[in-house]
Formats: sequence, C-alpha cells, structure tokens
Amino acid sequence: MNAGGEEKDGLSWTASRGSRELEHEAGAQGVRALRLEDIAVVFQPIVDVATGRLFGQEALVRCRRPEYEQPAVLFDHAAQEDACGRLGRMIRDVAFTTCGDVALFVNLHPSELSARWLVRPDDPIGFHSQAVYLEIPDAAIFTHFELCTSLLKELCVRTGALLVVDDFGGGYTNIDRIVQLEPAVVKLDIALTRNIQSNPLHQAVARDLVSLCKDLGARVVAEGVETLDELRCVRDLGVDLAQGFLFARPAAPPPVPAWPIERQPTKGRPPPSKGGVTQ
Repeated sequence: MNAGGEEKDGLSWTASRGSRELEHEAGAQGVRALRLEDIAVVFQPIVDVATGRLFGQEALVRCRRPEYEQPAVLFDHAAQEDACGRLGRMIRDVAFTTCGDVALFVNLHPSELSARWLVRPDDPIGFHSQAVYLEIPDAAIFTHFELCTSLLKELCVRTGALLVVDDFGGGYTNIDRIVQLEPAVVKLDIALTRNIQSNPLHQAVARDLVSLCKDLGARVVAEGVETLDELRCVRDLGVDLAQGFLFARPAAPPPVPAWPIERQPTKGRPPPSKGGVTQ
C-alpha cells in the first residue's frame, strides 16, 4: 500500500506537486531558501554480521551550501526556522531517486512528526520497491512520545515502512516506551560500540540490550564499527547487523560494503518485506 491507501502495483512515484511546492514555498532565507539542487545524499551500508552480505543502506544528508556543510548545523537552523518538515521531504526526494533498488534507512528529525510534509500521500516513503526503515532517535521518544505512538506508527501501517529506534542505550532509554513502540530494528548507541572489545561494562550493557531486543522481535544494529575486534565482539554478543567505516564510508552512489573476515557458510537472510520483519 502507498500512503494514500491505493495499491502500489503499476504506480511509480514522481517528484510532482510536493516537490514543486518545495521550490516555491515562501520565505527565501536561511534553510527555507534551499532548493533540491542544494541537497545531496550519501549512503552507508548496513551489513548482516552472520553472512557479510548487504542488508540495506542508510541515507545521510549533505548540503552543498558551505554554511550548512555540517548536518547538525543544517538541522539546528531548520528547527529554528520551523523548516524541518520541508527539509526532510527534500532529503527523501533526493534519497529515494538515487539509492537504487535496496532497503533504505531514512532519518526523521523529531520536529518532522508535527509537520505536514511527512504524511502527504505523494511522499516517496510509500513508493519504494524495497523495505523502508524510518529512524527516530531514542531521545525523541521522551520529547515526542505521543506523536511516535500515533502518527509515526500509523504512517508505518499505511505505507509499510518499518520503525527504527536509533541511539538505543545512550542515556535516554525508557524500556516501557520502547516496548510500546514495537520497533522492527534497534540501533545501539555508537558509544557502546567504540572499543567494546576492551570494555567489559559496555559488553554487559550491550548483551542485556540485545537480549531485550530479541524478546521484542527486533533486529539489532551496532553502529560505528571501525575495527575487526569491534566487529567480532558485537557479533559474539548477538548483534544482527553492523554499520561503520570498517565496511564503507558514506558515499554516492551507494557503496558496496567490504567484508573483512571470512564469510559464513549460511545463506544470507533477505531484508524483511514491507509487511513486517522476518525472523
């Protein structure tokens, strides 16, 4: 199903009314002055640690305007201008037209949840041929919990997208709220992954979080994996997927991930369909 409730078969998304409105929205200053040609997207692969095979790609924004070169600065200014919804739609317009035929992870700024852009029926979220994963930061579950449990979950039902909780275990985690959201994927906070092989405390925390996610039926991603020792450690702790410079740096077009250790004999599991997560 697409966001409008119509069957997807035979339909293809095009940058039509929504994209034209992006170009003509009033307020030609700051982030609101950005056009589609100012936005670029790079991709970083997410890898199945059991097989070394590609699971999906995460879309990461890059702005061609020097004053917004840093993504954090770009979104800070967008939030100040109440322009996160418009910016998020521009990023998705670029990401979905350049990612290719792969499962795609897309980040959502918490302020987008209260904007009109995300729920438009022509949004590319509902028209991708592969699974779409919508990432929301763990901290946003505190600040925007009602929107997460209503609008975001409804959006996932209508479009077939899957919910991802990012930065899990980074200090804001409320287990009860995570349970209510029923995420398909959980990403461990990067601070847990860094040098985890030599940090028994982080190993213990990660092991408990992985066990919890398994009970919830959610896949677990270790972000920021940069060394072979980190990869081996998170794999031993039961993590399903990994992402980081060890496999590839963000690039466009989507890079093919390197796999630094011998591949396992088991066949790779395909990314889950838009109907749910495979177990």
